[in-house]
Amino acid sequence: MSNPSSPKVVVVMPAYNAAKTLEKTFSDIPAGLAAEILLVDDCSKDDTAAKSRRLGLTTLVHDKNLGYGGNQKTCYREALRREADVVIMIHPDYQYDARLAGVMTNLISLGVCDVVLGNRIRTRWEALAGGLPRWKYLANRVLSLLENAATGQNLGEWHSGLRAYSRRVLETVPWELNSDDFVFDQQFLYQAAALRFRMGDIPVSARYFPEASSINFRRSVVYGLATLRVMIQYLLHKAGLVRFRLFLPR
Repeated sequence: MSNPSSPKVVVVMPAYNAAKTLEKTFSDIPAGLAAEILLVDDCSKDDTAAKSRRLGLTTLVHDKNLGYGGNQKTCYREALRREADVVIMIHPDYQYDARLAGVMTNLISLGVCDVVLGNRIRTRWEALAGGLPRWKYLANRVLSLLENAATGQNLGEWHSGLRAYSRRVLETVPWELNSDDFVFDQQFLYQAAALRFRMGDIPVSARYFPEASSINFRRSVVYGLATLRVMIQYLLHKAGLVRFRLFLPR
């Protein structure tokens, strides 16, 4: 493992049909920050993998579509296998500001946080001006308020696709048990909360545009209900009423 003063950083990109935005995302990652940038293509229908290889990224391609959560599982397995000390997950759709990856790394390497998220909701007007639909803004605010109340956290938002994890978090949280769908992210944060990892966030700009990945209203409703289900499981577990393997260390 790398010297703690100079952690080995691996950036992972769970990708699906990201050919149009990949290069812009990649160009924002601070030069020299990452020992390796790993893109996992979840059986895209465009030339995401080919563009990734042209950019010099380590590129893995799934034989079949495993879903957003399934893609992340491959990302984290590979990052741990490469002996990463810090793993930064960046969506390659240019929705998040990858220039801040170094700040996130520092918060972990200095021992301030174990998990760092990018927070798109610094102010309401910034989020809406960045193109975040009003109904998504409202859902984000309500769910994040409930999730903070349930866990005792104080995160600006719980639904960010820009995240950094310490190696210890990825070695402790049982993320292999998580869903292969979008609720993977919420399960992970509840697991981190249950295992008392220190979570924090930094402000990032919101970028919503046609090429940025986004789930539709129907899938958003399914995602919201799945998020509430995880919250109930967490509360039952913390109260000692039901024991869920999901919230126990690996």
